[in-house]
Amino acid sequence: MQGQSNLVKEAWELLEDAIVYYRGRPVGTVAARDPYVESLNYDQCFVRDFVSAALLFLIKGKPEIVRNFLIETLALQSSDKQMDCFNAGQGLMPASFKVESWDGHQYLTADFGEHAIGRVTPVDSCLWWLLLLRAYVKSTGDMTLAHEPEFQNGIILILKLCLADRFDMYPTMLVPDGAFMIDRRMGVYGHPLEIQALFYAALRAAQELLAPGRRGDVYIQVVNQRLSILNFHIREYYWLDLSRLNDIYRYRGEEFGEAAVNKFNIYPDSIPYWLTEWMPEKGGYLAGNLGPAQMDFRFFSLGNLIAINSSLASEHEAQSIMDLIEQRWQDLVGYMPMKICFPAVEDLEWKILTGCDPKNVPWSYHNGGNWPVLLWSLAAVAQKTGRPELGWRAVEMAERRLAEDEWPEYYDGRNGRLVGKASRKYQTWTISGYLLAREFLENPQHLNLITFDEDPEMLALMGKVRELR
Repeated sequence: MQGQSNLVKEAWELLEDAIVYYRGRPVGTVAARDPYVESLNYDQCFVRDFVSAALLFLIKGKPEIVRNFLIETLALQSSDKQMDCFNAGQGLMPASFKVESWDGHQYLTADFGEHAIGRVTPVDSCLWWLLLLRAYVKSTGDMTLAHEPEFQNGIILILKLCLADRFDMYPTMLVPDGAFMIDRRMGVYGHPLEIQALFYAALRAAQELLAPGRRGDVYIQVVNQRLSILNFHIREYYWLDLSRLNDIYRYRGEEFGEAAVNKFNIYPDSIPYWLTEWMPEKGGYLAGNLGPAQMDFRFFSLGNLIAINSSLASEHEAQSIMDLIEQRWQDLVGYMPMKICFPAVEDLEWKILTGCDPKNVPWSYHNGGNWPVLLWSLAAVAQKTGRPELGWRAVEMAERRLAEDEWPEYYDGRNGRLVGKASRKYQTWTISGYLLAREFLENPQHLNLITFDEDPEMLALMGKVRELR
């Protein structure tokens, strides 16, 4: 017990040391404070990285830093985003920002992807921003901030960006490789689950945050319509369990017309051999990606966890995902919660999918590496699904190594036993992820900051859609 207390105390001290100040006000946390290597862009505050720390600050009654973060990043949303003679879309939130000084004055410089490896524009930043604004409002009751004209305009710009007309027939968001937590080439181009789950959660947040009035009412109507068909689409077509695998195995190809069963023309031979052996009798999960003649059968952790927290996954699906995690614990959690995806791609497939990326070698980094930051999402879904013992099991496992290993960014190896070869030490979201996981398990009332209940109206709409089909 004393050891746990010391660990929590050390983690809080490290988190507070990572706080970034701008003109005397706290505005975020740096990504990492590794004393052994050059900082590169790890001395910046990343939107996605800050979420777990922000939730902690809200829980501990320190909302000022979150409020400041929301205000400053909103101001950056409207800043110049010119990249190689092209302008990024309005509504885009930066991947990160940095406090810099010039001539005795401080200012913020934002990175919208123009400095990133591969020059990838962040799709997930604006979605996480909406979720964090909702969490701030739920924690403080300060709906006035969200209803300020600047914030309403920011929310609508994000919705315009995400709901824009495009050459796509699906309700999901089409995004490139590297546009979210997996920020390098990993064969996730198209409609990756993580973005769809974030998109769904962000739309539900927008429902709550849009102010009543002509403009807000119009967007609420559009959001409601998109939510129902997105929910139906993901549950209907992304879900995988043994029964669904048998259906796919017996699919006929090249079907035409409205009566087609195999709507995405998935070929049975594309089912990987590992999955036929790995899928348990009881359990299932949402596939990693779906498109024409393409289903990515890999298990992507964050997308499935967000789907549970947002109620994108049905109650039955949520329990099935937890069954899968429990039964395949050694593969998905191993010695350090939790693996970002399973399995790793290897050999020729690794060369093709990653472009021979030396950092994403099999069972490392984004290619099957273990990321302690996922601990908080795992703890949240364990609590939400009534299975907190799985969350505590993961936390206790992490406690054996994290401090000793100096809070690394990720772990390598099939079971996550090796500190990542290029992993940064004293990674802030590793630290905050551990602390937040404990908070959710010890005080489940805080789950309302990041979770959503099943929407009865949406269930009714989905029922009508099924009747029409």
